[in-house]
Amino acid sequence: MNVIHTEKSQYRDIVIFEDDEQRCMSFNRHNQSARQSSQSLDDPNQFVFSYTKLMMGALYLNPAPRRILIVGLGGGMLPTALAQILPDAAIDVVEIDPAVVRVARRFFSFDPGQRVRIIEEDGREFVQQAGQSRQRYDLIMLDAFDHEYIPEHLRTQEFLIETKALLTADGVLAANTFSCSHLYHHESTTYEAVFGEFYNLRIEYRNRIILVKLDGLPTLDVIGRNAEPLQDKLRPFGFGRELLLPLFTTQRDWNPRARVLTDRHPTPIWPQAAF
Repeated sequence: MNVIHTEKSQYRDIVIFEDDEQRCMSFNRHNQSARQSSQSLDDPNQFVFSYTKLMMGALYLNPAPRRILIVGLGGGMLPTALAQILPDAAIDVVEIDPAVVRVARRFFSFDPGQRVRIIEEDGREFVQQAGQSRQRYDLIMLDAFDHEYIPEHLRTQEFLIETKALLTADGVLAANTFSCSHLYHHESTTYEAVFGEFYNLRIEYRNRIILVKLDGLPTLDVIGRNAEPLQDKLRPFGFGRELLLPLFTTQRDWNPRARVLTDRHPTPIWPQAAF
């Protein structure tokens, strides 16, 4: 592993290193296996992380969003890909840490362009202000992580209600979470409490993406039809419907009695009595 940059920002330690033909960003100085972003040095367009591929499954629910909000930047892979796939879309990216924005530009070739607006602000504060000004988005992606996990104030029922208010009538929300988290059951019941039924995409031992649509989930047949015209657009990023379509399921694999996460109780107080 070759460390090429370290920086201590107001919010975190940032380490940029190269390993196994990849350039990676980590928010953990002592454990670089916890990687927030990775980019192939041979083909920067290729999605390295499975979760980014699953997040793009949101386009199968709404193939042509015109206004997009992404909370959390990392190396900028998601907004970069969406700007290429959707040339008419306007994309807002909210990132609390200006250092992450600088690092994404310098080390991950993140070049927002005119259609991508970067807002350096706490994600929840932006959501609340956007709600007050009645902004609306066709697609919202929640991808904000610190060195441990999703910040507490970005995983509660109250936050999801505030975010839901920003969706257009047929808007889609995609949320990056972990299937191996001790909060898995609680996150599932929290999303279900706010949005009802959702598609639960899981791959490998860690990645889980929640997909919801405000006016109800499309059927698998509709998702399959939506996937067809996107195939050529996703292929440059190294995946397509062959990976994504088999992962769409609404089957519950969590305890429906798990406590909903709230601002008052954003984490279970007693994990052994979590349900």
